[in-house]
Amino acid sequence: MDQIPEQALAWHQAGKGAALATVVETWGSAPRRVGAMLAVSGEGELAGSVSGGCVEGAVITEAFDAIDSGRSAVLTYGVSDDDAFAVGLACGGTIRILLQPVGFPQGLPVDTLEDLCAARAARTPVAHVVDTADWSGRLAGRDDFTDRFRADRSGFLEDGATFVAIHNPPLRMTIVGAVHIAQALVPMARLAGYDPLIIDPRPAFAAGSRFPGETIRDAYPDEVLADIAPDTRTALVLLTHDPKIDDPALEIGLRSEAFYIGALGSTRTHAKRVTRLEEKGFTGAEIDRIHAPVGLDIGAAGPAEIAVAIMAEITQVLRKGA
Repeated sequence: MDQIPEQALAWHQAGKGAALATVVETWGSAPRRVGAMLAVSGEGELAGSVSGGCVEGAVITEAFDAIDSGRSAVLTYGVSDDDAFAVGLACGGTIRILLQPVGFPQGLPVDTLEDLCAARAARTPVAHVVDTADWSGRLAGRDDFTDRFRADRSGFLEDGATFVAIHNPPLRMTIVGAVHIAQALVPMARLAGYDPLIIDPRPAFAAGSRFPGETIRDAYPDEVLADIAPDTRTALVLLTHDPKIDDPALEIGLRSEAFYIGALGSTRTHAKRVTRLEEKGFTGAEIDRIHAPVGLDIGAAGPAEIAVAIMAEITQVLRKGA
């Protein structure tokens, strides 16, 4: 997880002063998406980015003024074609930025920032809602903006004045089965922004040499998932074919809020899986949460292509819903 709000709070607590800048709207080929953040200290220290370098200098100057005045502002910048090209884009665009000095009634109150950072630390989905007409703000939960949380979509409400900044926990992917498909899937997951966890009780598979630098647990999944329960930002992928390993993980996953559950195996294998879960008392609606055979049907052949299909299906569910 980025630590931009946390860094702004730390600078304020250290007596340096701080301001938090957030991208609230973009047009054209803007370098950063809505919701991207930049923290600026009163001493000129930076954390994060709102444009990849196009307008940071101007935002820093405005941040110093905001820290002095204690007032928030919405800034609008046009990004020229030349500036856009310098940061790797073909053409320019326009970007609007919400700038809030920390510790002021018409900025970002300290208690609000502290509560925001606490929710982020606890992996609790939270939204920071700001009315740019009077600079009042509040925190809101997932039930208030279900679609925005699911799609990771910060933005203005229909009134054109209320901005909702979505702060979702980092994405996680729990992979049960340290098999060849997992070896291809893990780097793809990392590129897509997931923090992978690999679980396999078989030492020959759960070897560090097979997954350099990754977190591997040589244990049965129910032992691991008892401590690291899947949540709304977790994709659970089961790849062993072995009911002794997969089924305990499935049972925990189906009782959790994991946004995606996928299991490797043929249609016949899944039918047997369904029967076992029904005997355990799971309902049809609960069992229907399982994507099986795992991955989009793209005719994948071989571990790498199957991993592509799995990653595509997880992305589809994350962005469009089950």
